[in-house]
Amino acid sequence: MENPMHILDQTHAEFVDAFFRYFGKGPHYSTPVYRQVMKTGSLDMEALPVFSEAGGLSPQVEEKICVDAGEIVQSITENGVTKFVTRLTDGMAVESVVIPMLRPFPGSMSRRVTVCVSSQVGCRMGCRFCRTGKMGFFRNLTPAEIVGQVFSARHHFGEPVRNVVFMGMGEPLDNLENVCQAIRVMTDQRGLDIAGRRITVSTAGLADEIHSLARMDDIPVNLAVSLNAPDDVIRSRLMPVNNRFSMATLRESLFSYQQIRKKTAVFVEYVLIRGVNDEKFHAHALSRYLAPLDAKVNLIPYNPGPAADFSAPSEAVCENFRHWLVAQGVFVRKREEKGSSIMAACGQLGSGKHFY
Repeated sequence: MENPMHILDQTHAEFVDAFFRYFGKGPHYSTPVYRQVMKTGSLDMEALPVFSEAGGLSPQVEEKICVDAGEIVQSITENGVTKFVTRLTDGMAVESVVIPMLRPFPGSMSRRVTVCVSSQVGCRMGCRFCRTGKMGFFRNLTPAEIVGQVFSARHHFGEPVRNVVFMGMGEPLDNLENVCQAIRVMTDQRGLDIAGRRITVSTAGLADEIHSLARMDDIPVNLAVSLNAPDDVIRSRLMPVNNRFSMATLRESLFSYQQIRKKTAVFVEYVLIRGVNDEKFHAHALSRYLAPLDAKVNLIPYNPGPAADFSAPSEAVCENFRHWLVAQGVFVRKREEKGSSIMAACGQLGSGKHFY
């Protein structure tokens, strides 16, 4: 297709401008097109009453618009959790996860769906407990390839997506420009209309990019940091990024982020690994580190994959660690394990097969 209109790259305002350049038509035409494609997944322009006024415009629009969400080449579901593999236009592939959450609602149960999206093919962070990190880095995803994962969850799998977490393959802040544009598209009310407060960007701790994100007023999202250690010695062993940004530097960037974002809480992800970071003195050191911050800790039991370097802690150890943190005044949630049997849990994405 010559000079296609990549709609998943664009906010409504950007699409309106592009539509006018291509077809010489204003929002009276372009707004219904944008709404229909983003909200229903349909490219059938004949279904829009406005095109009855425009002669042969609808086939031209259908030919020009490109919904480059990629091709779903594999999916597997277990206990409601779906992991799917998207083959991109160059043959590379990424994995995404659809996670249903049931919440009590007066008289019934409310079903809310979270999509865990990838931001890169592979990852250059090299975290030792993460399967994606062992793949190495291949390339960044475009905004359309990121948005396409949410688009597929809604329109291929028919899921009522409410939340998005950037916790799939890759380091989101290592692809900051494309991730931010994808968020602008996701939050556009005339399109996917996902509230910024329901989007969480997780980072391994790129302090410079945390400072940059804090100053982006049009990216009103939650921030999570993958900490996983109470001190620099353990964190450097687990996460090479700590050799670039120490825990003190990381904490300063998080404190600054909260000041700029009016003291918004930061989510701290702590993967519990047997015999590495799960003792009582680790919990106490962690609470001291977090004391200057408004932080909420998500405890995540390590999810081993094939040829794993570490072991998972017992349920008793997880509960003890949670209790030790609570006793120190730390807000803690233990992450409910979902998807580990299909290699869809935290740290398990990435088969090592980057082409599909």
